[in-house]
Amino acid sequence: MLDVALLGCGGSIPVSHRYLSSVLVRYKGKMCLIDSGEYIQVALKELGWGLKNIDYILLTHYHGDHLFGLFGLLQTISNSERTEPLTIIGPKGIEKVSNAIKLLVPYLPYELIFIEQPDVITFLDLEIKTISLQHTIPCLGYSFYLKRQRRFDVDKAVKNHVPKEIWSKLQKGNTITLGDVTYTPEMVLGEERRGLKFSYITDSRPISEIPSFIQDSNLFICEGMYGSEDDLEKAQNNYHMTFREAATLAKLGNVDELILTHFSPKLENPEKFLTNAQEVFPNTVLGTNLLVRSLKYPD
Repeated sequence: MLDVALLGCGGSIPVSHRYLSSVLVRYKGKMCLIDSGEYIQVALKELGWGLKNIDYILLTHYHGDHLFGLFGLLQTISNSERTEPLTIIGPKGIEKVSNAIKLLVPYLPYELIFIEQPDVITFLDLEIKTISLQHTIPCLGYSFYLKRQRRFDVDKAVKNHVPKEIWSKLQKGNTITLGDVTYTPEMVLGEERRGLKFSYITDSRPISEIPSFIQDSNLFICEGMYGSEDDLEKAQNNYHMTFREAATLAKLGNVDELILTHFSPKLENPEKFLTNAQEVFPNTVLGTNLLVRSLKYPD
């Protein structure tokens, strides 16, 4: 199971009823945090998942509404008696973030590891991929994929004359040679099954590469800075999206659910514009503080 918490849904500056947009992903008791704007510690405390087990902090880009809460958060994590290394990932320019951390929070009891602009990383069983987005500065989107184990196919194993005593080893992915015969996992495993996928895109225009990047996501969280199509020119000039543009990406990407986030501070009633997205992609909901989704394999 993959738990995804939208900690906040605001963009640019925090307002009284919206924390800034960020996401916490939990898997097997470990966590990845995407972005760390102001009030991140308040949101994390209200969520109640803890701080000590945040092993990765993934930064989309280095604008203040996605970064300025990082320094205090790192200090508070040190108070949780964490000693294991913590990895910070981001687009080009992460060395400047590293230097700022050394200046503002120089005495941390754990090591910080910085990775700049990776294509893919592995976290436990999760494959995390990145995509370069179109914003005013370098910006990354992220997708998390949890591969599902293929079922053991008894009929296939029997048909291929695989000895029963090595069935379990082959199911675990091992290749076994007995005498002059080599047995492979492919001889006993069924068809590939759909895994779990979560994708996150914010602070970008809707570039053509996004639909394939988010393809078949169980959950897609995407920015919707502007609700009205009357603000399309503003979205283009500021390198953000409208609700309808985000919904079009969700439709092209064949995702299961779209959650809109990163609302403009001037967008006081995003619910008034929700139909702009739902006309394109019906299973669209508005993000709220501390909105949680638990992604599970179908029975």
